[in-house]
Amino acid sequence: MNPAEKAHALIEALPYLQDFRSKTILIKMGGSAMEDPELVASVMRDITFLEVAGINPVVVHGGGKAISAAMEQSGIEAKFINGLRYTSEEAIDIVSRVLSNEINPSLVRMIRDFGGKAIGIPGTDIFLGEKIKSFDKDNKPIDLGRVGEVVGCQLANMDTAHKAGIVPVISPLAAEIATGKALNINADLAAAALAKELRVSKLVYLSDVPGLLSDPKDPSSLIQSINVEQANALIEDGTISGGMIPKIRSAIDALNAGVRKVHFVDGRLPHALLLEIFTDGGIGTEVTL
Repeated sequence: MNPAEKAHALIEALPYLQDFRSKTILIKMGGSAMEDPELVASVMRDITFLEVAGINPVVVHGGGKAISAAMEQSGIEAKFINGLRYTSEEAIDIVSRVLSNEINPSLVRMIRDFGGKAIGIPGTDIFLGEKIKSFDKDNKPIDLGRVGEVVGCQLANMDTAHKAGIVPVISPLAAEIATGKALNINADLAAAALAKELRVSKLVYLSDVPGLLSDPKDPSSLIQSINVEQANALIEDGTISGGMIPKIRSAIDALNAGVRKVHFVDGRLPHALLLEIFTDGGIGTEVTL
């Protein structure tokens, strides 16, 4: 880019910077976007940019592959039921260790290395949960172990961080209401639950897919913008299927609760977060009411 093109890019971003100043944007990081150290660092730099620009970013991260690797090293076979990881009493200790002692501190450290302010908050200090109820095809209950769903949020730590201009980085764990013990929470659903509670301006899912596709087999068939009615129609006709269905339903739930917009963005692209938020065209799929 020559100097004039760089100036044009800054001017294009200006109305978005004005619109989102002092607003909260929740970023959920997951998938392959968390496997490449260079991509992770790029996202953390983008998040630092948001914080320095006067926007309040909140990060909820996953860690599926790292958890699977740690379980394999411990001789525990990864087992998924209805798309959810079966989590035994032994496995929840591994999940908690990987999320809270390895992934979370590394993300916080990156933001700080880029000159930003960040703090790691265990999900158990934010999310209140109950064991999730799952059923087989015959409607018989299935035991998923220590897998939960969010039924409430505690925001004291979040509020303190925001008032201090610090980025909260949160792991997808919940404290079980009945026992106080940790529950493993699907990170997409945890992010949506927190976005609803905070009524954020944007909920951004960074993963390893380009966004919503009108033809799932054609990566070039990206849908740039879609509303809830259209998204439900794509679920009904099978265009949206598999693991994307709970993502879309959690997005719709968040929109109905007051979240302004939800974005699905390919986190494998450098600076995908900034391109989606601060450019006119964006690069992913925007979902609105």
